[in-house]
Amino acid sequence: MSDDLAENEVVVPGVPREGWSVLHLFFHVAPGIDKAGIADALKSAVGDSYQVVTATLMGHKADMAVMALGPDMCRLRRLQSDLQNSGLSLADSYFSLTEVSEYAKGLPVDRRAPRLYPLLPPSGMRAFCFYPMSKRREVGANWYRLSYQEREEQMMAHGGSGRKFSGRIIQLITGSTGLDRYEWGVTLFGQRIDDIKDVVYTLRFDEVSAVYAEFGPFYVGLVDKPETVLATCLSGSNQ
Repeated sequence: MSDDLAENEVVVPGVPREGWSVLHLFFHVAPGIDKAGIADALKSAVGDSYQVVTATLMGHKADMAVMALGPDMCRLRRLQSDLQNSGLSLADSYFSLTEVSEYAKGLPVDRRAPRLYPLLPPSGMRAFCFYPMSKRREVGANWYRLSYQEREEQMMAHGGSGRKFSGRIIQLITGSTGLDRYEWGVTLFGQRIDDIKDVVYTLRFDEVSAVYAEFGPFYVGLVDKPETVLATCLSGSNQ
């Protein structure tokens, strides 16, 4: 038995030691989908620490976002299969884990818990944005060649910029190093859509972003009930 396993601990491969799995799914919605099947899949995936957030998206990349999180990645995979079997066409996806940053390990339990076990979506914040990001590893701009102290100082300054948006933005940063194409997933919930724009613009002036950050595609829309999301996506069609 490994030294880091507690006596009689049961290892479940899809369950992290702490925190939850997070699966972002981005779908195209077309006439002919099984709306009842989709509703049943989403409803059955909620409960026992599992949560599902749905949003209508802007633009061509996808029509609908489903953000699911909970203890076991296998349950999230089953939700993905159920939604695809009900006629939704998967355009993109992202898998990550909730985490407490290495620069925030000293936080008290009451401040660690919302990062590891968040309650979503936050009340009154329907504006939605998701994007993945990584830190650069280039000559002259290699984040991983900086000392811990240098990285910590830059992240503390970055966090200070973000706290200026307290009350307007709720942010969840999830880790995906070795799990997906980028190293983190960033999910933002805002009071208004321009809150999303303002916080992203402001944070890009911090050195940690201006010098070291690389961003993936942005998915933006509004959080709503699944039935409303589907109705909006099918508006104008024969459904």
